[in-house]
Amino acid sequence: MTTTSSWSRALTQISPYTFASIGIAISIGVSVLGAACVIFCEAVAIYGVIVAIILQTKLESVPSSQIYEPESLRAGYAIFASGIIVGFANLVCGLCVGIIGSSCALSDAQNSSLFVKILVIEIFGSALGLFGVIVSIIMSSQATWPAKSG
Repeated sequence: MTTTSSWSRALTQISPYTFASIGIAISIGVSVLGAACVIFCEAVAIYGVIVAIILQTKLESVPSSQIYEPESLRAGYAIFASGIIVGFANLVCGLCVGIIGSSCALSDAQNSSLFVKILVIEIFGSALGLFGVIVSIIMSSQATWPAKSG
């Protein structure tokens, strides 16, 4: 058995519901980790929670089978990718704001005229989290589950 076929089998035989649930967990968990980097980043944890709520509303159970429908796989992977996008964007945002905030405090102590300039850079760094939310919402719009037969 080749590595390619084992990966493709794993990606098509694991439930899309599982991938979607993991994406939602990553959305909250990694966003909170990004917020833990500095006090000013509580908004990134809120971004993660908001996206997790949006993704949770798109989550539907799929019947277990050996082979899942392509629409189910696409929906599960879209929710998974959305969670990863917002989680890691918020992690990077928290790290960025933490590092810039630390240097801002040190530079303000030495030269107070630099405070506003570095604060503007910090605002651009905090926009990374918002960009992650926007991309995640766009990505999650691809999560459409197949109609249930019944």
